[in-house]
Amino acid sequence: MRIAAAGAVVFNEHGRLLLIQRSKPPAALHWSVPGGKCEPDEDAEAACVREVAEETGLVVEVIRWVGRVYRPAPVGEYVIDDFLCRVVGGALCAGDDAADAGWFNLAELTRLPLTTGLLQALDDWSLLPE
Repeated sequence: MRIAAAGAVVFNEHGRLLLIQRSKPPAALHWSVPGGKCEPDEDAEAACVREVAEETGLVVEVIRWVGRVYRPAPVGEYVIDDFLCRVVGGALCAGDDAADAGWFNLAELTRLPLTTGLLQALDDWSLLPE
């Protein structure tokens, strides 16, 4: 069974990457880009924007699709479409199922417990932070 999901790759004006620390499984206490499952009849772009708002308090707009990753789900697999986004409003604060949220440069990112495959996907898409 495939479960549609979406994620957001968001940078601030200093080239730092937005990450959330997941508070719930899968990958509880690991850091990842904001995102989650698509609601019924919701496309991946809309899910991406909604999830960023719920998890970070930020309002984003999608710039472009950057790639797709597949991750194990309790039953089947998550099919996650990731989008490059820009902030257009809101204020950063962890919410929903995010224990924390913040902006990170590459050196900081490499010292965090990240979700499986995140660093590789960002590198493959030429989207590592500065």
